[in-house]
Amino acid sequence: MIFMLKFELLKDNGGARTGILHLARGNVHTPAFMPVGTNATVKAMSPDEMKEIGAEIILGNTYHLYLRPGHEIIRSLGGLHRFMNWSLPILTDSGGFQVYSLSALREIEENGVHFRSHVDGSMLFIGPAEAMEIQQALGSDIAMVFDDCTPYPSTYEYALDSLKRTLKWAGMCQKFENEGQALFGIVQGSTYKDLRVMSIEGLLETGFDGYAVGGLSVGEPKEMMHEMIRFTGPLLPVNRPRYLMGIGDLTDVLVAVYSGFDMFDCVMPTRNARNGTLFTSEGRISIKRTEYKADERPLDPNCNCSTCRKYSRAYLRHLFLTREILSMRLNTMHNLYFYMEFFRQMRGAITAGRFADFSKKWEAVIRPDPETE
Repeated sequence: MIFMLKFELLKDNGGARTGILHLARGNVHTPAFMPVGTNATVKAMSPDEMKEIGAEIILGNTYHLYLRPGHEIIRSLGGLHRFMNWSLPILTDSGGFQVYSLSALREIEENGVHFRSHVDGSMLFIGPAEAMEIQQALGSDIAMVFDDCTPYPSTYEYALDSLKRTLKWAGMCQKFENEGQALFGIVQGSTYKDLRVMSIEGLLETGFDGYAVGGLSVGEPKEMMHEMIRFTGPLLPVNRPRYLMGIGDLTDVLVAVYSGFDMFDCVMPTRNARNGTLFTSEGRISIKRTEYKADERPLDPNCNCSTCRKYSRAYLRHLFLTREILSMRLNTMHNLYFYMEFFRQMRGAITAGRFADFSKKWEAVIRPDPETE
């Protein structure tokens, strides 16, 4: 196959690595965090603001854009980049996870899934051909194969059937590859190590631009998730980007980066921002607490985002309690800036051979506070 991206490995620091994804619309420095733009927008943020905080790539959602406004509408308007005025790379997921997680009814058959729309209740169908058609209409830089996201817990027999289905669909997706659009395969296999190995071997036989690991953070214990991350990461090709799907808790990110993963996405920074939980260099803050009512300090004295430079904790608390739209914007801007800066510093630590020190420094800070959960 002709690879549609170039991955340049720059540094390997005991498993943790830095690199560059070279894509037609721009370079992405890894490890990279991809803010989630579900409905052709990162909630509360403009594209210009995303660039200002250092985002190099964002994630769009095939399932949601298929339902609204429709991929043909977006195609007719020049593709997703033009539609949302974003000139840098976009990765689109295939919709497999959303079909699994959002549909109250789904029926899996040989060539795809019948599911009930969470928007209007209509019955729809997506399979490998449809997922690739939608992603080609969107014009994303990186597309994902359509996979069967295995629920947890699953029996070994169910996980094996699901895995075989995903491998078959991955091969079908490759037949619909679009020139100029990279395609990533997705590793499934639930929490069974031999099935994860089988999945990786099957994908390698076909060959993809990059390799993603899915089916984690779907209800399994945290320790089990970390075990699977540590197991699968080193098995993936060294010369291809490794993407851990849907993982964004920074404690999990540190485990994954140490295991060799390069790409991450999650709604955690934006969703937490809208709920008033903010990430700082001193730990998580729930901005609604009474103690911040007259607090004139910036949210994070070590942060250079516009929220921290211009506004006090007291003001942010006031905006949140009065449900002002500005609260969501300022909180989101800070949380995403914090994530971008975290990843930038992490890349620097890996390059300098100090990733272990970086990880140790941050582990206590980013550990979830029960009072902010």
